[in-house]
Amino acid sequence: MSIIPRMHTAEHILSAVMRKYYEAPRNLEFHLGEKKTKCDYEVARPLSEADFNRIETLVNNEILRNHAVTNSVIAREQAGRYDLWKVPAEATEISIYKIGDFDEQPCGGPHVARTSEVGKFKILSYELRENGRMRIRFRVE
Repeated sequence: MSIIPRMHTAEHILSAVMRKYYEAPRNLEFHLGEKKTKCDYEVARPLSEADFNRIETLVNNEILRNHAVTNSVIAREQAGRYDLWKVPAEATEISIYKIGDFDEQPCGGPHVARTSEVGKFKILSYELRENGRMRIRFRVE
């Protein structure tokens, strides 16, 4: 299996962890890569090394839960409860990816069928950017 669906699914899980535990509404920018992926988040407080260890653990715990990753398509008018920042403005149908009972977001990229296919999530680095955003670089093994 290509690394991109694995990295993309890991990005969804990471973003859900950041939203649920660190008050980061969504990633503000991200770059999906084969060797590493980076995501920027606006966080309510500076994060410590212990926070990043916890984030890595929380993401890996969700991966190990072996959630089904399912997809459905809805009309744009039905998508009011979702953040549509990744969706092109001209899209009339929205693809929704659901990761078990853990996360549900609009997205058009490739994903795995089950989270156990992602592999181990590893944070490579993190930094507080000059714009106040926290950048996290990660890969899956």
